[in-house]
Amino acid sequence: MNKTKRKIFETSMKLFAEKGYDATSIEDITATVGVAKGTLYYHFSSKEEIFNFLIEEGIKLLQNSIDIKTAKLNNYIDKIKAVVLIQIKIVAKYEDIIAILLSQFYGKEARNQKCQMLIYEYINKIEQIVEQGIKEGQIKAGNSKAIASEIYALICSSLVYKLRNQDTFDVMTLFKEFETTVIEGLKIK
Repeated sequence: MNKTKRKIFETSMKLFAEKGYDATSIEDITATVGVAKGTLYYHFSSKEEIFNFLIEEGIKLLQNSIDIKTAKLNNYIDKIKAVVLIQIKIVAKYEDIIAILLSQFYGKEARNQKCQMLIYEYINKIEQIVEQGIKEGQIKAGNSKAIASEIYALICSSLVYKLRNQDTFDVMTLFKEFETTVIEGLKIK
């Protein structure tokens, strides 16, 4: 991604997260980036295309990080721990992308449906890990869809926690808390 496209990407992400999709205009983006509309349209054909690019890149980042980390692990509880830790790290580093995804999850517009589809694909990835862990006898039997949704919901919890504790947010402290309260419940005793 070239410098101008990256600047448009980062600025749009910030504006969508702060103002919301509907309240952010192409003019807001171009004024903040400091480029002409023609330059923006050279890289993106519309605000919707910028939005789609943002959320697709955000989910790809999350999925790729999880694929890389979980591929190295054999134990399914360890894979779930990796998923939770990566989610917390993504919230810590890319809060705006998560805020955009969550803010646009509900509704009937094309962008809402796109967010829903991407989030469901991600939850399905977690569900597959849970199902395999149950099958291998490493995770307590249960509804894998519900468990995967709960694990995904930790993104929301992490974001709320971060926003409430701006100065004291520590990735490992929050991870240890989730490990104790959530992950321990999945272990077969």
